[in-house]
Amino acid sequence: MRNKIIFSLAIMGILAGLVSAYLYGMQKKPLPPAFQPASNPYERGVYAEGIIESYQSNGANINIYPEVSGRIVKILVAEGDSVHQGTPLIMMDDSVQRGTTEQQKSQADAALALFEELRAQPRKEVLEVSVAQVESAKANLKTSQDELDKQQMSYNLDPKSVSKDTLDNAINAVRVAKANLDVAQRNYELTKAGAWIYDIRNQENQYIALTKAFMSSSALLGKYTIKAPADGVVLSINCATGSYISSQGTYDTYTQGFDPILVMGRSGEHLNVRCYIDEILVPRLPPVSQLKAQMFIRGTNISIPLEYMRVEPYVTPKIELSDQRTERVDVRVLPVIFKFKRPTDVNLYPGMLVDVYIGAK
Repeated sequence: MRNKIIFSLAIMGILAGLVSAYLYGMQKKPLPPAFQPASNPYERGVYAEGIIESYQSNGANINIYPEVSGRIVKILVAEGDSVHQGTPLIMMDDSVQRGTTEQQKSQADAALALFEELRAQPRKEVLEVSVAQVESAKANLKTSQDELDKQQMSYNLDPKSVSKDTLDNAINAVRVAKANLDVAQRNYELTKAGAWIYDIRNQENQYIALTKAFMSSSALLGKYTIKAPADGVVLSINCATGSYISSQGTYDTYTQGFDPILVMGRSGEHLNVRCYIDEILVPRLPPVSQLKAQMFIRGTNISIPLEYMRVEPYVTPKIELSDQRTERVDVRVLPVIFKFKRPTDVNLYPGMLVDVYIGAK
């Protein structure tokens, strides 16, 4: 009985091993690929990596940097918003600059008030005082002259009736009255003439200088509100409310470099593709008049024909498509820009990498 059991188990083990060997030896049928890899559609096509950009007749996306440094207090837009030229995008703390501007405005207003005061001279009330002083001096002169005439007449009739000292005092009183009248007359002429022309010019120049300082300060105050430089779409916002930004942009802790605080692109039915041609392949490019290209969207079987726009005739180090801190820069590339009509059946956004083949017509 025991031998039968051992024999049965041995037979079952052999059968299980044969079945397992058969099953593991079967080759599974491979799954079909999710998409066909991009292939060169041209006989002598040149491959290039491309990056989608917003449509620009020149340059690339609009990178916005602040002209002043400060803390962000409010962000007025969001990614994807369409904005017009002059639309406020970001507001920075301008309390210090606003106080400086208001101070310079007050100084300019004070300088203007003094300038207008100088131009308005003589003041009617001051001129009337000068006229009254002249009339008073004339009356004093007449009184002194009458007194002298009396003393002189009495002296002429009887020299002993008036002392020499009294007559001399009367003569001196007339001289003093004449001098006082002359001073009052000159003061009247001075008052009537108004402010000195040189004082007016000096005050005018001070007013102009303070006004220009105020205008400069006002222009600088306007820099604390960052506005859209052109019509377009907000592609990326690289800052947050409360963060500090400078004219270099905002610090990215991931790349450990400075990025623009905001990136804008043109809105419209077209997009650009910026292709970077390896310098080794540049001699193989067809003439510009014969260039044609196709773009392949990664992860799909979609290909889109491209229309040639321009070549940026300056070969640069290859640091544009990845992290420039780790990218090798011993390879140089030539930027070639194409455009295409934005498709309606697939989502495409600026910043996407695509495969591009360039050939000849």
